[in-house]
Amino acid sequence: MNMARRLDVIIFGASGFTGKYAVLESVKLLANMKWGIAGRSQNKLQDTLKEIGEKAKTDLSHVPIVLADVNNQDSLINMARDCRVIVNCCGPYRLYGEPVLKACLAERTHHVDVSGEPQFLEGMQLKYHETAKEKGIYLISACGFDSIPADMGTVFLEQQFDGVVNSVESYIVSKQTGRRELGAIHYGTWASAVHAIANMNDVGEIRRKLFAKKMPDVKPKLPERPTLHRSEQGNKWSLPFQGADRSCVARTQRFFYETENKRPLQMRAYISFGGLAEALAVSFVGAIFWMMVKTNFGRQMLLNHPKLFSFGMVSHEGPSDEAMNNTHFALYFEGKGWEEKLASPEDKYTTPPNKVIRTKVAGTNPGYGATCVALVLCGRTILEESDKMPGSGGFLTPGAAFAKTNLINELCKNGFTFEVLSKAKL
Repeated sequence: MNMARRLDVIIFGASGFTGKYAVLESVKLLANMKWGIAGRSQNKLQDTLKEIGEKAKTDLSHVPIVLADVNNQDSLINMARDCRVIVNCCGPYRLYGEPVLKACLAERTHHVDVSGEPQFLEGMQLKYHETAKEKGIYLISACGFDSIPADMGTVFLEQQFDGVVNSVESYIVSKQTGRRELGAIHYGTWASAVHAIANMNDVGEIRRKLFAKKMPDVKPKLPERPTLHRSEQGNKWSLPFQGADRSCVARTQRFFYETENKRPLQMRAYISFGGLAEALAVSFVGAIFWMMVKTNFGRQMLLNHPKLFSFGMVSHEGPSDEAMNNTHFALYFEGKGWEEKLASPEDKYTTPPNKVIRTKVAGTNPGYGATCVALVLCGRTILEESDKMPGSGGFLTPGAAFAKTNLINELCKNGFTFEVLSKAKL
């Protein structure tokens, strides 16, 4: 790829809610790089630089502005030609993501985003992975809360295990200190969820094509827990997590099986709540959401009246800075496996797992702050540590792309914690 480009990084969609936080984090994280912002409106982009400059107490008037529109492919190609990495904050990605990927492929420009939409993630991998490898570029999705904590958290667990991991269960716990407020979810996140779940039926066909190669039949199988159950970690009421975490981890495991002949682990993801009433309320809202999202009329109602159907949790304004900074998350992992390694991933263990490890990934402001820290660091890592990444490029998960880099250390320097809670023999 031609390195002589005007900018190292361009943040596309910079005037949007997530984009503004990516700009804010870039002030510190990209301080030693040449970066710019892009979007449709010169005025909105200038306002963003002024707003974030005041928040960061620094003058951003010198930051280059690039005009680019997802409905104008030439403008996207010009943007991609201008930089080495595009940090794409323009979602929902199912609607707006592919034209940006095409521009990156055309100009051999790396790309990172925060998509949590399995149809987009796996559909784009099916469509563009081989082309990205031929071009020698990295297209890396799910670089935010979906699914850096889960994917890199699983990588961390395996690195600390000293043996062979058979299965991992993760539990997301989130708590808000101080005054609770409505509108904790921005409309863009809600819209992405509507489009993602509405098209879940497409994922099966994509997976049949994408995952044609058979994986080893690893045992013992990790059973799915009852829909509503108490977690072993903290004894909290929990439900299956409907985000992209499990899909992302599975794709990472497949990558390392296919490229390094590594035995793939099994993973299940759950989310825990403060009490039974909260878990039941979420189940109720989720059931309404799933029923409505299956029809065009229902989708339009969800998109046009987000506050009503989310019981006040979604707004076009998004959460306040105070609410976001008072929101803390943790992912608790439990991994089981064996101390002994077998010669081949197809070989079968004749004894049950004899070792367990419990780990934790934690941070603040999962939806936007931690998400944008992770996103910008992913873009930076491509530029600084490509020698530690899969040499061929491709459309990759964060775990596949960054397992051998210093990304986890950099996350820990910027508000995340990755820690081992305990190890024991079974």
